Amino acid sequence: MNRPHAIIVMGVSGCGKSSAGEKLAEALHLVFVEGDALHPTANVEKMSKGIPLTDEDRMPWLDRIGEDMKASLEKSEGIIVSCSALKRIYRDRLRAAVGGNLFFVYLEGSRALLMKKVEEMMA
Repeated sequence: MNRPHAIIVMGVSGCGKSSAGEKLAEALHLVFVEGDALHPTANVEKMSKGIPLTDEDRMPWLDRIGEDMKASLEKSEGIIVSCSALKRIYRDRLRAAVGGNLFFVYLEGSRALLMKKVEEMMA
């Protein structure tokens, strides 16, 4: 149990992935990476136009997250990344990237709470 771990803080938009990930990283003295910052330019452009990403769009992004986590683990450093990771195929791809040394923290909330948080983000 002394080896470093990669941790994904996951959940839907507005659930607090970034806030929780930052606090967890601080408490565990680990690096925190905002997963959304790793999206390719094409994904950012689509999202800015309100166009939903497809699984095909997400795969290079997930691969980049996986590469960053693997690089940290290879340096014997733990890492925490925020990433929605809502589909099993996404989680499986991330697990494969780090050889299974990956934990997921799933955040959830009531529909009313999540809607309020998203409205606050959009204001």
